[in-house]
Amino acid sequence: MNKAQVVEAVVLAKKAKQLTWESIASTLGMSTVWVTSACLGMNSMPEQAAEKLCELLELPSEAKSVLMEYPTKAWSPAIPQDPLIYRLYEVVGVYGDTLKEVIQEKFGDGIMSAIDFSMEVEKQPDPKGDRVVITMNGKFLPYKAW
Repeated sequence: MNKAQVVEAVVLAKKAKQLTWESIASTLGMSTVWVTSACLGMNSMPEQAAEKLCELLELPSEAKSVLMEYPTKAWSPAIPQDPLIYRLYEVVGVYGDTLKEVIQEKFGDGIMSAIDFSMEVEKQPDPKGDRVVITMNGKFLPYKAW
């Protein structure tokens, strides 16, 4: 099996078993966002997590090693058409330079790590309509001179 086949098998098994990403992550004892990302092929799973996932979803035995493979993180350079993903692109497009300025003013010249990183997605009830709360937490990595 290759990465795309395992991703498809995971998504189909999740649907067939009527599971949520949250319930899968809870079974694995890991973050919902991270487990979802790994199941969609963007992170490599530790052996125990891959084994638990294969058992939970009744995946073929060869899926375990594929889930553990280091991914090649690539995505289409085209602007996505899905409205939710497009809006996230829009947020970065509109506020990207602002975030860069504010982060560098507070921390110095550098970037936020996407490796030493965590992210949570929460639902905040609101009388005017529920709110999506996305918290990104990345280590600051200063640029160095040499």
